[in-house]
This record gives sequence, structure tokens and C-alpha cells, in this order.
Amino acid sequence: MLNGAERIRYSITIPLYNERESITPLYDRLKNTMDTLGKPWECIFVDDGSDDDSFALLQQIALVDSRIVAVGLRQNSGKSLALSTAFSVARGDFIITMDGDLQHDPADIPKFTAKLEEGFDIVGGRRSRRNEGVLQRFSTWFANRMLVAVTGVRLRDWGSGFKAYRRALVSDVPIYGELQRLIPVLALRRGAKVCEVSIDAAPRQHGISKYGIIRKLPVFFDLITVRFLSHYLARPLHFFGTAGLLASLAGSLLGLWLLWQRVMHGVHIMGEHGPLLIFAAVLILAGVQMLALGLLAELHVRYYYESRSHIASNDGVMIVRAPMNTTAKVPPLA
Repeated sequence: MLNGAERIRYSITIPLYNERESITPLYDRLKNTMDTLGKPWECIFVDDGSDDDSFALLQQIALVDSRIVAVGLRQNSGKSLALSTAFSVARGDFIITMDGDLQHDPADIPKFTAKLEEGFDIVGGRRSRRNEGVLQRFSTWFANRMLVAVTGVRLRDWGSGFKAYRRALVSDVPIYGELQRLIPVLALRRGAKVCEVSIDAAPRQHGISKYGIIRKLPVFFDLITVRFLSHYLARPLHFFGTAGLLASLAGSLLGLWLLWQRVMHGVHIMGEHGPLLIFAAVLILAGVQMLALGLLAELHVRYYYESRSHIASNDGVMIVRAPMNTTAKVPPLA
């Protein structure tokens, strides 16, 4: 039971989407495990616009246990936005993310907390038992190797949603689209110690998986996103500006050479170098457009995504939190 004066040590964040049957058993397992740690904790369930009354059940639990926070999004917005909302609500020193489909066992949480207490900033869960077909396992293996090569972050299982972070690293990290798997890269912009622990991925007991082989195909685009975000997230104008200046410089040099040919040698430019003249003009125009795109990207990064990452303070979010020191028996699943 949480004392109002105690500082919360661990915040468990669990996004849910049509996982009503899993909520009660997950809560029971989570409570049994966390109570053995002897540290103040909370669990933030984020209902991502479910249509199976998941939020109603979460409200019942939150109203009888002050350690449970029920957050409801009015429409399905994706896992990234659900996690971003949970991060903005979390109060613990450390944040542990896990899925709500019972494939992640709360009994593995002590492995994460032990590494966090040792001084690690990011702890990834590496699934030792995979319940996937051969094609899915190969695509996952390939994607993981490519992500390690591109980012330099030594995580062997990027797809696992079971991870732990020091809250100071992720509390204001902008997460949108499908970037939830790239949170370690975004957090590592500030420097952090990273490790992995082995976990078991249990078979899904309820519902259907939201991730399949098709969802893994766009990993190439994620790699581009990772590369860009890890180097130019805070300064996109450096990327677009450099490309724009190089294109404009090349076009200007070609234009000057063509002008020299016309003035000094009387060459008929359109007759002899027409395509080259058009190419020079295209390079200059493309360079100007790249510079303008860089400026627009700066505006988006600084004013749009940063504010969107703190959606918990905006419309469309319902938060239910019981008074402190409240614990009672959770009603049975209807």
C-alpha cells in the first residue's frame, strides 16, 4: 500500500487494445510480483480506444487500488501514442513497459529492476522462446541485425515491448507513428548505459496479435527514420541544408561554366549544352527547395512533435486514479 509521502520507485506502463480478458489475471500477477520488491510502485494501464469495455474494468480496478492508474484514449491511436501518454503520467524513478496480452510475465520484472538498481539506464528484454513461424523469425532476426548496424545500439531484440528505462531519459522523448521500438535510440541521444535480460514470451491467451509479417516489412523505412533521428532530430536543417547547399553549389558552378563558354567562346548554349543548362537550373531549384524543407522540418520538430508527446494534458484523455492508501479486493471479471 502506497504512502502519500513515499516517492514512487517503479512505474509499470501497459498499453491495451481489446485485451479485457487479460486485465484481471495480469493485474493479479503484477501485484504479487511488485509487492515482493519492497519499493513503492504504480501501474499505468492505457486503454487505446478499445471497444470491449476494457476501460470500464480498468476504472473498477483503479478506484479500489491507488497504485493503479487507468488512462483511456477516446480513439485507437497506436502503441507509440499510448506509451507517450503513459510516460507523461508516470511518476516513478524508473519506467517499465510491457504488453497487456499476457505474453510478458510480470515475474520477469525483478530481472529488470535489478539491472536498473545496478546503474543501467535502459534494460531490454530479449525473448529466449519465440512463438513465431520460420519466416517471421527470419524477418525479425534480419531487422534486429540491421538496426544494430545502423544505430550502433547493442540490443539483440528490438521488437520486444518488455523494456525498462530511467524516467529522466524518456519523459520528454517525442514518440509518434511506429517509433515505440526505437525509444532506446531516441533516449540514447543523451547517453545511457544499456543492457539486456532474458525473458520468456508466453503464447497469447486472448485476442489476436496486432503484429504480423506485414507489419515488419516497413523496417527499411524505420531504419531511415532511426538514422535521421539519431543524428539530425534536433537539427534537421543540418541534413537538408547540407544537401541543399551542395545541390545549389553544383548547379551554380555548372551555370558559371556555361556562362564562361557563352561569353568567352561564343558557344550557343541551348544548341550545344541545352540539357546541361536545364540540369544546372534543376540543381539550383532543388537546392533552394531542400533549404526550405529543412526550415519547415525545424518548425515541426520544435513545435509539433514535442508538444504532441505530452498528450496527457490535452483533450481526448481520461485518467482515473484512486486516493492514496486505497486498496481493496478487485471485483471479478464479468
